[in-house]
Amino acid sequence: PARIDHVQAAALPLAALTAWQALVDTADLRAGQRVLIHAAAGGVGHLAVQIAKERGAQVTGTASAAKHDFLREIGVDACIDYRTEDFTDTEQRYDVVLDVLGGETATRSVGVLRPGGILVSLVPVAEDTQAAAEKAQVRAVTLLVEHDQAGIRAIARLADRGKLRAHVSGTFRLAEGARAHALGETGHTTGKLVITVR
Repeated sequence: PARIDHVQAAALPLAALTAWQALVDTADLRAGQRVLIHAAAGGVGHLAVQIAKERGAQVTGTASAAKHDFLREIGVDACIDYRTEDFTDTEQRYDVVLDVLGGETATRSVGVLRPGGILVSLVPVAEDTQAAAEKAQVRAVTLLVEHDQAGIRAIARLADRGKLRAHVSGTFRLAEGARAHALGETGHTTGKLVITVR
């Protein structure tokens, strides 16, 4: 897209395509539906928020309280502080849950879906989660992102219209790659980290 620079071009494709395939291709997210996005300030999460809002969904996102202002800036309707709040402690039922964490979070997410809803996980869905989903009459699927020119074109159009933008919390020279990787591995970065090569 003409409107984005090289850093944005590096940060956007894989994470945005993952979010697109989860919400659009797999969950068929539609206007007016409710979606819960775990780790909503993360690399995939913050792009999923923007895609969901562009599709007219109501978005709830989990993140630490320090990231709630950021979440509101990108369009999250309701924020849950995963450190102090239990996301299952609600009468709210969601049409879609996007899970990037797996484990107990995925299993507990089944309980906040309406019947017929879908849990899309970027982590392989465990047998106990699958069993809970079947019992609750919801679907639980694992997403492995695939090459998809149509999805990339859709993402590029959103970026060109200013509707999708990667938040880059840090850029690093190639020699600083190990430091960037270590930061990313903490799981607490906001948005994306980019390594520049010159």
